[in-house]
Amino acid sequence: MQSYDTFPSTGISPAAPPRPTRDEAEAALVEHYPRLVRLAHLILPPALGRHRRVLAAHALVQKSLAAARSRPGPAPAPTVPAQRGEPGPVLAWLRERVVTAALRAADRPRWPLGRPPLPAVLGLRLFPRAGGDDELALESALAAVAPEVRAAFALRVLEGLTAQSAGLLLAAAGVPAPDEALRAAERLRTAVGADAESLLQGAEFDPCTVQARPTDLLRRRHRTRLAALAAAMLLAASTAAVVTLGPEADAPPPPATALTVASARAADPELLVSTPGERWSDTARVDLTAWPARGARTGDMALLSRALDAWARGSGDRPGVRVTVTPGTPTTPPAAPARLLFAGPVDGSAVVLLHDGGRLVRYAEPLTGRGGAVLELARADDADVTTGAAVAVSRTRLGARFLLAPWIDESAVRDLLRPDVPARRLAVSEDGVTDPVPRAPGDCRSVPALQVRSSARIVEDHSFLLADLGELNPVHLTWTPAPGTGAPARQPREATSTAGLAAWARSACGLPELTGTGVRAVNRWEFAQQTLPERAGRATWTCTRAETWDGRARVAVAWEGPDARSGPTPVRPPGPQPAYTAACSRFGQHVLVGTYWTAPSGTRYYLAAGSRALTVITAGGPVSATVRGQVLAVRTNATGQVRLTGTVPGTGELRGWGKAEEGADRS
Repeated sequence: MQSYDTFPSTGISPAAPPRPTRDEAEAALVEHYPRLVRLAHLILPPALGRHRRVLAAHALVQKSLAAARSRPGPAPAPTVPAQRGEPGPVLAWLRERVVTAALRAADRPRWPLGRPPLPAVLGLRLFPRAGGDDELALESALAAVAPEVRAAFALRVLEGLTAQSAGLLLAAAGVPAPDEALRAAERLRTAVGADAESLLQGAEFDPCTVQARPTDLLRRRHRTRLAALAAAMLLAASTAAVVTLGPEADAPPPPATALTVASARAADPELLVSTPGERWSDTARVDLTAWPARGARTGDMALLSRALDAWARGSGDRPGVRVTVTPGTPTTPPAAPARLLFAGPVDGSAVVLLHDGGRLVRYAEPLTGRGGAVLELARADDADVTTGAAVAVSRTRLGARFLLAPWIDESAVRDLLRPDVPARRLAVSEDGVTDPVPRAPGDCRSVPALQVRSSARIVEDHSFLLADLGELNPVHLTWTPAPGTGAPARQPREATSTAGLAAWARSACGLPELTGTGVRAVNRWEFAQQTLPERAGRATWTCTRAETWDGRARVAVAWEGPDARSGPTPVRPPGPQPAYTAACSRFGQHVLVGTYWTAPSGTRYYLAAGSRALTVITAGGPVSATVRGQVLAVRTNATGQVRLTGTVPGTGELRGWGKAEEGADRS
């Protein structure tokens, strides 16, 4: 498509095509009806909604016959040359009528788009078939430009008119600046690329090949109860309506913007994205985008519409909907059609799960119609094979049910406090919903967790642990073994091995403290082991890092004595802990910490340990000592805070993590 600046001078008159007879116009309209309706549909504003836009396009084309002559007239004079083998001036006349009517309707859509006389559809919603990502991008681009630009784009790309012919037609249709519209259309076509014509010819932009769905049946039932009263009121007010509606018809509606169009599309249940059922087994992106839509009510447009409406309105405009938001989760309405993950009955509620790329949304309403609905939002950006392996769909007194990812082959429940007890198999329905997973009691008598195994079809054939902390996303549990065990430096492992389960048995009681904080994954890092003085056994130094979905972290450093039945003793940092820290992550691989300890004999010691890269540890203040290596043990009767520093080759000095509490007795 060549650049267009001004109308080329051809000597052809810009006169309108001659008006044909009614028989000629009807014959041409029947022959080219799909073409003309597609043209009108492209020009009309997407903000109308898919149903009204389809009906309006058909109404405008059918109404174009009204101005045809009832009798033959003189032979028409030559006009703008036909394009692509058009049948002559009759189609040109119809096309000009359709473009003119569509542009007028787009500017003042009160009557033509609100209630087109024919066709009229009651009880059904009509809409073209949904396209792919390319069609969606083109639809959004068209919604963001003016109606005359959409008309110019359609005439040039869809109808194949030259810049001259398209400019003359736009001028005849009342466009004040056809050259500007054509230049904008040229920029749009350049942005879309070479596939512009094939996209416009696709099902997304075909209002003659439509799908039909019922309107909201519950709302329709309620409305019919007032039908007689409404009819009487309309009859009484009909005369006044004729008088009062006339002047208001000239008031233009608010202009459609790209944001309003995008919001309308995001709230349309027909546009929800559904992934093919076997996509997960043949994709390099194994995450929530690979989940197929499951459940018995994935085709229930009324339920899906209520879920999208609750999400779009939020907590302020929808009475009877209780909204829960995980910390750090944006609460903005969806900006594009979301992905449908599940819709079906679970534990007495109709549940809908949606994913918009960065968030998970759970909507639930009681099947009995009694009680309010629930809307939950949680972050899920960058969810992967493990953090995108399960989503909570229901919570009752029996526990939580989870919808498992399609790549999960096996699922079981185990008690983290009893690593020697085998996991118990967890039953899963055909839709992927598990039996209830028990909740952890408040006294830490047990800490249930999901143990799942991924399918060999995705290569990631391994088992891992997921802990329920009361949110939509269960938490992925990992551990990093201590130096000397043969594990690579700072490489978290799945905690399903015998050693990993034994390690988490000592930290599991700390998990409930993270409930409701938006945690994504928790790693227990055993950064050092130390042989205690007086042959008192072996101590383990740990750093547990709980990472949230929004980038924050809660880090806890602890000392664990030789008795496996005793829990970890935290070493608190001096002052408040920062919300954003690299400590104990792959970007903070060095840690040094110390504490006082009393041996079984009653002798008091100061102990310190650092991660594997430390070469020297120095203690100052109440305790003064320097040792080579990663551990320090000094006999002392001192109290008070000790200043620790360590040496890491290539990085300089490392300061100690926390403070040893005066009089602390770790024995």
